[in-house]
Amino acid sequence: MEDASLQAKNGSGPAEQNSVSATSRSGKAVRVIFVLVISAYFLDVIDASIVQVALPSIQRQFAVSTADLQWVYGAYALTIAGFLMLMGRAGDVYGQKRVFVAGLIIFTVSSFSGGLAPSLLALILFRGVQGIGAAMTTVTAFAIFIEVFPEGPQRNRAFGVLIAILSGGFAAGAVAGGFLTSLSGWRSVMFVNVPIGIVAVFLCQRFLPSTTGQAGNRHLDLPGALAVTTGTILFVYALTNAAGVGFSSEQTWLPLVLSVIALASFVAVESRSRSPLMPLSFVRRGSVITANTLALVLTSIVGGISFIITIYLQNILGYSAELAGLAVLPGALIFFVVGGWGSSRVLGRIGTRKTLLLSTALVTLGVLLLTPISTQGSYWGILPGMVVWALGASIGFPAVSIAAIAGTKHGEEGLASGVVNTSFRVGFPLGLAVLLTIAGAFDPQAGAVAGSAASAGLVVGFQYALFAGAVLGLVALAISLLMKDVKPPDDLNPQSFAQ
Repeated sequence: MEDASLQAKNGSGPAEQNSVSATSRSGKAVRVIFVLVISAYFLDVIDASIVQVALPSIQRQFAVSTADLQWVYGAYALTIAGFLMLMGRAGDVYGQKRVFVAGLIIFTVSSFSGGLAPSLLALILFRGVQGIGAAMTTVTAFAIFIEVFPEGPQRNRAFGVLIAILSGGFAAGAVAGGFLTSLSGWRSVMFVNVPIGIVAVFLCQRFLPSTTGQAGNRHLDLPGALAVTTGTILFVYALTNAAGVGFSSEQTWLPLVLSVIALASFVAVESRSRSPLMPLSFVRRGSVITANTLALVLTSIVGGISFIITIYLQNILGYSAELAGLAVLPGALIFFVVGGWGSSRVLGRIGTRKTLLLSTALVTLGVLLLTPISTQGSYWGILPGMVVWALGASIGFPAVSIAAIAGTKHGEEGLASGVVNTSFRVGFPLGLAVLLTIAGAFDPQAGAVAGSAASAGLVVGFQYALFAGAVLGLVALAISLLMKDVKPPDDLNPQSFAQ
């Protein structure tokens, strides 16, 4: 950091300072920073899977309906999606480390408080605060990641390792959640985040370099932040309702209309602001808007199809929750191995654009292979589709992330991170809402009591939803054709962080 300050005094530009800070750190320092980045994402991923497993136990203790219970996860999803862009820009303005550490503290304290919650309402409130902390940590962690790993092979390898560890973390969270809930009750799944958070805060103070805001303008656009946060929260809220009651319900279309108004006002504010939260010129630069649109579509497919496969395995094929978890293990292993190590090799060999074309083609083919599902089907009938679909998604996510942050200027790391993370977060409820609405609309036995007729109707609805997922795959393929290839600079050949 002293070297960077000296160069600033000598008149070096921000780009030069960034290059020095990204390449002059020792291998040990880079590895520690990478562990901290992983810790932030790991807390978020493991929290999502570990809490879902504990939901039935929470429902029994507080004696609440399923509609009320969904907000244990819904409150978290709403706040993390709504605050990503604001916290990303706050990191640019006030310093990534400051926002990152504050987010870790908020996340850890709210997790502990949630474990002590005396009522469902208190738990939901603490989960909402926990989502704000997660937004602060994940978005600034990604911004720190962008700064530490320059564009090129090093960043590609790091992306792969990050995705592999997170994929393993999601599966580990599901297993750990079941074990902890059975052994110590649901409150233990909230407490498990506490020691991880405390250790991460300590490591940050010890190893993470102090940073100051790098944005050219130190003013945070509060009107724009309020508009985009409100619009995003309303949008995710509407999609969450749509998954249960459809798009025609007032509970869906009213917040949807209000979200459009709020997001339109955000665009108006940004076009007039002297220090916009998200400069419109940033969105138009390079592949930013195309990559973020692709991120939205890809995660929509993943969100909807994952839910359909889970319900099909348990409600149609009669699998237990534990057996259903084992059934999706091949897909998780593909994400772990191919996403972790194979994706960077594919990216390095054929480039970002061709990787995305291959990814979206495989995702589309995999979803099409799932469409023949039936009430008399078997696991082996859906396994090929699951494998092909997971293979495509595992190489696609690192590629679309790299495309979304390519060309990021110094001081824009948090902005780029906030935008792409928001696209990913919104995609999941969007895909779930759209595909479940289609499934319900084409279910000839909708509303029928449980039985063979109801199961057959559910499968018919799922088949139409899978066809819609394949259409989304073709849309993703078309977007990939518009993507400009992202080539790493020839003069960057950083030493591998793994060495």
